[in-house]
Amino acid sequence: MKLFFLFCGLLLSTLPTMALAAPTPADSLLTELNQALARKKEYDGQRLNRLAVLTADFVSSEVNDNTRFDLALRIYDEYKAFKYDSAFVYCQKIRRLARQLGSPEKLEVAKLKLSFVLLSSGLFKETFETLDSINPRRLALPDRQSLYFLKARAYSDLGDFNQDGAYRPAYYAKALAYADTALQYCRPRSYECLEVQEFRAQKTANLAAGAAVYDQIRRLPRLSPHQLAVSASTTAYLYELAGQPEKAFELLLVSAIADVKTATKETTAIFKLSDYCYRRGDLKNAYTFIREARDNATFYKARQRQIEISHISSIIEGQKINIIENQRKSLKTYAIIMTVLAGVVIAFAVVTWSALRKLRRADRLLSAANQELLARNDELRQLNSGLNEANKIKEEYIGYYFHNNSQYIDKLETLKKRVEALLSSKQYAGVQKLVDSVNIKTERNELLKGFDTVFLRLFPNFIAQFNALFREEDRLTLSDDQLLTTEVRIFALIRLGIDDSEQISRMLGYSINTIYTYKTRVKNRSLVPNEEFEARIQAIQAV
Repeated sequence: MKLFFLFCGLLLSTLPTMALAAPTPADSLLTELNQALARKKEYDGQRLNRLAVLTADFVSSEVNDNTRFDLALRIYDEYKAFKYDSAFVYCQKIRRLARQLGSPEKLEVAKLKLSFVLLSSGLFKETFETLDSINPRRLALPDRQSLYFLKARAYSDLGDFNQDGAYRPAYYAKALAYADTALQYCRPRSYECLEVQEFRAQKTANLAAGAAVYDQIRRLPRLSPHQLAVSASTTAYLYELAGQPEKAFELLLVSAIADVKTATKETTAIFKLSDYCYRRGDLKNAYTFIREARDNATFYKARQRQIEISHISSIIEGQKINIIENQRKSLKTYAIIMTVLAGVVIAFAVVTWSALRKLRRADRLLSAANQELLARNDELRQLNSGLNEANKIKEEYIGYYFHNNSQYIDKLETLKKRVEALLSSKQYAGVQKLVDSVNIKTERNELLKGFDTVFLRLFPNFIAQFNALFREEDRLTLSDDQLLTTEVRIFALIRLGIDDSEQISRMLGYSINTIYTYKTRVKNRSLVPNEEFEARIQAIQAV
């Protein structure tokens, strides 16, 4: 037994302990993100369904080129953050339709859309060439804002990609300059205006300004999930620079959840989350998120993102392999310990089972002995009850017959004295007269009356229980001055244990045949078989 607890203690000491901590907002967001990833196919299907409807309208022969141009723009909007190849194809279709329509303005819009997907895919050279070919004067004001902001983003992404201390400041300076130009074409307090302001806050590492802009964006009435995702991701970068990783982690989770639900594949939030989880020691989520980021980058064909992801992915997967190897070794150790524990438990179970069998066997013996004692006890109780009843009957009848015998002796003594007196005086006629005065029938009736009185005092319920053995019409009815009938008196004697018919006939002054006749007649009227009748009479209880 001591060995068993020793092994249990050893096993518990080898298992990793987990600190109990209160759940944080990040915990619930992590759960929501994993739930969203589990439904990723559903969200992707919703975007594909929208694309299928738009594509069917686009290829329809019933629409004109102007309508087809607008449909191509809508299809491009669905593809631009979903799949580079398809977005690029529709950029070419937009360009061709613009030329067919002979619209220089639409042609510039087509170049603008192409620049966005080229930048998202990491084709910097082609992005700048296309952007430089656009004539801003042919663009509407919102498109001019998009053009300058796209140039700002292009120089910012180029600086991030180069990671060169000599050239990066110049790229960032150009990015800020173009952002300032974009602000000139923004409608105040619009999402586009706030988006550029947040970009400037990011480039200048101004957390207070960035957080304030994020709060304003969140309060916009018609904010889309994709816009929320972009803003949350940008603000997370500012919190990271300010040394507040927990807040940055929460905002990246908000961004990633919105990306998954909108089927956005051109995203950085899930990639950054994998790095955060890795640094937090959450390898399970780190591996899940880096795999999702890699799948997104491959699906979209974001070249620079694939390069960034490959570095982190190799580190996380290498760490996972090390952990799996350590877990394999730990599992081997646990398996050995559990095998030994299982052996101890089995041995303990065998000993316990053997002891239990002995206890059950002893319990059965005790139970059997107890049942036997209870049966004996019942028998003794019944016997004792019978003895008590018999003693009571004997006491009653001893007193009754002692009293009656005393009276008869007194009568005999008086009769003897009177006879002697008459004989001594030779008054023989007086003797004869005295003898004639003795009425045997009256004396017997008095004797039976006394018997009835004592019997009913001992068995007050005898008549009721006797009647219960007969049908209603055959039951005994006694008058007020009558105690027992001859028939009942016979069975009263049987209840007292006098079951010999000859003895009963002498006691009652009837012939034995008369006694048999009475007994048979009563039994024939009863509801119980004749052979059981006397046993039922003897079962009637006394007081």
